[in-house]
Formats: sequence, C-alpha cells, structure tokens
Amino acid sequence: MKIIKTMWALCLLFGMNLASAGQQASDFALRSVADGNIRLSEYYGDVVMLNFWATWCGPCKQELPILEQLQKKFKRAGFTVLAINVDTPDVDVSGYLKEFNLSYPVLLDESHSVVKEYNIRAMPGSVFLSRDGEVRHVHLGYQEGDQQKYEQIIEALLKE
Repeated sequence: MKIIKTMWALCLLFGMNLASAGQQASDFALRSVADGNIRLSEYYGDVVMLNFWATWCGPCKQELPILEQLQKKFKRAGFTVLAINVDTPDVDVSGYLKEFNLSYPVLLDESHSVVKEYNIRAMPGSVFLSRDGEVRHVHLGYQEGDQQKYEQIIEALLKE
C-alpha cells in the first residue's frame, strides 16, 4: 500500500501542472460521505475552498479541524469548504472522520479524476475559488501559520 501511495504522489508531482489562478474552475460532481452527490456549480455564489486530502497524510489530519474553524467563522458571509478525499475505495473514510466533527461536505474522489483535473500535486492541496467560480489561489501543503494566510485570502474574496 505504501508503494502505491508513493507512486501516486510521484505521478502527481511530475506528471501535471498546477491549477492556475485566473482560470475558470472545472465543474464536477462527487459522492459525499453524508449527503449524496454534490456538484461544485451548486456553490457558485459562495467563495469556495476546495481542499484535497487523504487519510495517510499527516498534515491533512492537522488541517481538517482548522478548516472547520474557517467554515464556522465565514459561513454566514458566503464561504464554503468542500473537502475532497483522494483515498482509494478500500479506505474507510467515514470511519476515519468519526474523530472529527466536521460541518462541511466531504467528497470522495476515489477515481482521482478531480484531483487530476485540478492538477494538485501535493497533499493537502487547496484551491480558492471566487464567487463566480474562478480559481484565485492555490496552496500546497500545510504548516502552522497557514490558517492566517487562508483567512486573508477568504476575507479578500468575500469583499469582491
């Protein structure tokens, strides 16, 4: 399993370019862990943070509660996190999420079609979209202090 994860990560790193700021976000529909299918275009009108993550990613585990804080802080202003899990179908994502109390949708990209479409090459990877669905910022990885960067990006997009 570790070899598969490493190979997948290398394919993402070397095989694709990153999503570019200024381009229109590609619409998609994915199965949600809790709410059936969700389509990105249903959230046009909101500022959206697409957050690509995996259960095997340590920084992703640190970031999930931070995203919950952001969701609670900015939801009323028109902000939504869409967390996109990129694990394979054999991983129990619902079981993994039981330790978190997340209010934002968690979507399953088991075929990796959306992560490939957005050309995310590191986990976690976040794509910030304006209210009209335009890619404005891409952030790869997570480390302490990134929450402040996220808040600045979200606040600026909400003001537009």
